[in-house]
Amino acid sequence: MARIPAVDDDRAGVWGRLVYRMARRRYGSVPEPFAVARHHRRLFWAGLVTELAWERSVGVLPARVRELAVYRTATVIGCSWCVDFGTMLQRLDGLDVERLRHIEDYATDPLYRDDERLAIAYADAMTAQPMTVTDDQVAALEAEFGRAGLVELTQMIAVENLRARANHALGITDQGFDAACRIPGAQAAGHRSGG
Repeated sequence: MARIPAVDDDRAGVWGRLVYRMARRRYGSVPEPFAVARHHRRLFWAGLVTELAWERSVGVLPARVRELAVYRTATVIGCSWCVDFGTMLQRLDGLDVERLRHIEDYATDPLYRDDERLAIAYADAMTAQPMTVTDDQVAALEAEFGRAGLVELTQMIAVENLRARANHALGITDQGFDAACRIPGAQAAGHRSGG
């Protein structure tokens, strides 16, 4: 359970209930971060608009590369909600989610391509505290994906850092969107796991 309760339908207001209804149609239930954010109505709307803008703005990178980097960021931070929801989105997009179980071994596992390894390593470097991104790493990513692809990858890893850190801080854990989700060590850390 989140550290602060989600705003239920009765208190969400007319527009909040409309968003909740649309979310239920699209995802099967209201994503808990939406319902928790509804406590601050302006940030609720800012978050929704921003998420829609990011969703419509990406596309330079192959989805498999972008989504693996985002997934990796969520696992490194330990946001079980992000892993759960992200796994579901990847499955709905037709991506291979079974290999996510092997992401810890991405550097050597044959399930991962070289471009994916570059993106995942970049997610690790951007998410590390302090960050460990190098000039050589950025040059290799630019050579692989072009400048627009590098900017997209950087932005989406940064966005996932924001999402995952906010959800983790607020105690928002997985909702059971996808049974394949699992955060390594999450059981020991006291997180629920859907898989």
